[in-house]
Amino acid sequence: MIYVDADACPVKAEVERVATRAGVKVAMVSNGGLRPSLNPLIEMVFVDHGADVADMWIAERCGPGDVVVTGDIPLAAKAVEAGARVIKHNGEALTRANVGQALATRDLMADLRAADPFRAGSGKGFTKADRSRFLDALDRALRAAQRDIT
Repeated sequence: MIYVDADACPVKAEVERVATRAGVKVAMVSNGGLRPSLNPLIEMVFVDHGADVADMWIAERCGPGDVVVTGDIPLAAKAVEAGARVIKHNGEALTRANVGQALATRDLMADLRAADPFRAGSGKGFTKADRSRFLDALDRALRAAQRDIT
């Protein structure tokens, strides 16, 4: 199963394409506002509005053999702890070896933004290269996840 933290996910179409090719089910989890897919492998899961509700839904269900697509580092940490493979939108894999550092960096950046309200920018934009890296990373993660359960 592929779980997608879908509210602000820029790679939903890519996930659907890879999942269709691989014959893998997908749960697109969001608070609403997404157009349902006609693809029978894609399940649209609409959760209640509220902070981290979609994240909690995914974290409660994912485990070994699953892939989680998210840019949310706390969700990624929970998914890694549960045994799932985690891929960020730019193709970066989060694992037991690097998710702690990603959490620490996230917290540090939040502190820096809080200390300087004039700190501008939300980082670099999403590029074609990021999309390409994501597609390759998702293929690799699916193969690895299948090995996790065999």
